[in-house]
Amino acid sequence: MQGPRIISVEANSASFFSRNEFLIRRLHSLTGLVPVGAYMCIHLITNASTLGGAPMFQKNVDLIHSLGPALPIVEWSFIFLPLIFHAVVGVAIIRSGNPNLSSYHYVGNVRYVLQRATAWIALAFIAWHVFHMHGWFHNEWWLENVANEDLGGHRFDPKHAASTAALALEAPIRKLAYFIGVVSCVFHFANGLWTMGITWGVWTTAAAQKRANWICGAVGIVMTVVGLSALVGVAKTDVVAAQAYEDTKLQMKQEEEQRVAAENKRLSSLTAEERLAERKAREANH
Repeated sequence: MQGPRIISVEANSASFFSRNEFLIRRLHSLTGLVPVGAYMCIHLITNASTLGGAPMFQKNVDLIHSLGPALPIVEWSFIFLPLIFHAVVGVAIIRSGNPNLSSYHYVGNVRYVLQRATAWIALAFIAWHVFHMHGWFHNEWWLENVANEDLGGHRFDPKHAASTAALALEAPIRKLAYFIGVVSCVFHFANGLWTMGITWGVWTTAAAQKRANWICGAVGIVMTVVGLSALVGVAKTDVVAAQAYEDTKLQMKQEEEQRVAAENKRLSSLTAEERLAERKAREANH
C-alpha cells in the first residue's frame, strides 16, 4: 500500500517545468525564432540603415514610432514578454544541462557550450542595451531619477536618431561591448535555429542536419555582417551634420502641425454656408 502513495507524492512534488517540459521546450524554441529572433533581424537591418545617412535612419525610426501610444503595447506583447519567457526558460535549461566538453572534443559539443555561453552574454547585453538606449521604462519619473545621464541610461532620442545613437556609442569600450553583444546574439540565434529544426522535426536525418548546418551558418554570417554594418554606420555618423538635419526636420514638422491646427481652427469658426462657398471656390479654381 505504500508504493502507490509514495509515487503519487513524488509525482505531485515534481516541478512545473518537468511536468510540462515537452510544451515549454517547444514554446521556448518557437519564441527564439518568432518573435524574438525575427525582431532581432529587423532591428539589426533597421540600424544598418545608418550606412545610408541620418535621413534614411530617421525615416525608418519615424516609421516605427508612427505607432504612437500603441508602440509600448506592441513592444511588450511581441518583444519583451516573449523575450523574458525565452530567457527564463533558457536559464532553467542551462541549469539542468551538463556539458561534457572535457570528455568529448567535437564540434557538436563545442556548439552546445557556445550556445549556452552566448545565452548569458546575450541576456546581459540585451538588458544593458535596452537600459542604455531606452531606459527600460517610458516613465518620466523613472527616466529622470533612475535611467538618467549619471547611470548612462536612455541615451537614444527617436527624434534625433542618428546623432544620439552615435553619441551613445562614442566611447571605444561601448563599441567593443556592442560588438561582443551583437556577435553573441547572432550566433545564439543562428545556432538555435539549427537546434529548433531538430526540436520540431524539420531536419532529423544526418544528411538533413548537414544541409541545415550550411543554411544556419549562412544566416549567421549574413546577420553578423548586417549587425556589424550597423556599428560601422553609427561610428561613421557626422554628429553635427546629423543634428542639423534632425533639428531642421523637427522644426518643419512642428511648423506643419501648427499650420494644420490653425487651418482647422479657422475652418471650425466658419458657418456651414461659408465652408460650402469656400469649397466651391477651390473647385472652381481647379
